[in-house]
Amino acid sequence: MTTERWEIDSSHSGIHFSVRHLVIAKVRGQFSRWTGAVVVPDGDFTKASVEAVVDASSIDTGVADRDAHLKSADFFDVAQFPEVIFKAVRVTPEGNDLRVTGELTIKGITRDVTLEVEQLGQVQDPWGNQRVAFSAKTAIDRKDFGLTWNQVLETGGVAVGDRINLEIEVEAVRQAGTKVA
Repeated sequence: MTTERWEIDSSHSGIHFSVRHLVIAKVRGQFSRWTGAVVVPDGDFTKASVEAVVDASSIDTGVADRDAHLKSADFFDVAQFPEVIFKAVRVTPEGNDLRVTGELTIKGITRDVTLEVEQLGQVQDPWGNQRVAFSAKTAIDRKDFGLTWNQVLETGGVAVGDRINLEIEVEAVRQAGTKVA
């Protein structure tokens, strides 16, 4: 059996999210600092293990005051919970694509999450590195992770929706010398 390690190239990858604001609009954001790896036995991505660690303080919605609120104890509480962690526990083929089920930990609370993953292909870059790319989507309920702050509006809605849509673009580079017999 051979095993390959693919390091996620965060400079060519992204973790983006959107959430309803005031019932009628969406706020979008991203996390700018994160690392991760995919370990692939026998070159078979359906047997892969995946782990990603996100610096929760790197949340960026483009509005400094909102980002500060998201980092506070009302939401991510980055002083006490500096990392968001995802660990895959099962990869299931879905045609040409994958369903990756894993444990997502936010604010010290772990829940199962399933990502719908599109395999985008492999290529050798101009420097001789082998790269692979994936696009993933899922939605989570923020209350499941203790992110419960909200404000009721006079019209009966709430300031922040419960459903968080996640979109993840991953480009990973196979690490030299990771094939193990």
